[in-house]
Amino acid sequence: MQISMSDKVVQWYKEDLSLTEGDFVRFYVRYGGFNSFIKGFSLGIDRDTPEQSQVRMEKDGITFYIEDNDTWYFDDKDLVIDFNEQLKEPEFTQGM
Repeated sequence: MQISMSDKVVQWYKEDLSLTEGDFVRFYVRYGGFNSFIKGFSLGIDRDTPEQSQVRMEKDGITFYIEDNDTWYFDDKDLVIDFNEQLKEPEFTQGM
């Protein structure tokens, strides 16, 4: 499993979360919400420091990651994040 995202998404996160080089962004599972891979759950994001994470991606000095205890949500598929031009925000899909 891995994380991939377009340069435009990285730029969006940098601006929206006021990220700078050396920051960490965690993708985590939360109960409820929209844009779900599994009914009843959704993906949240937070600035946090990794504790146990083998799934990471670094771009522009920022590390995006998923803690090991949240990988079940992705069913061994990749997290792919593209920019939705109509909504002007990131869009999450699963890749093989």
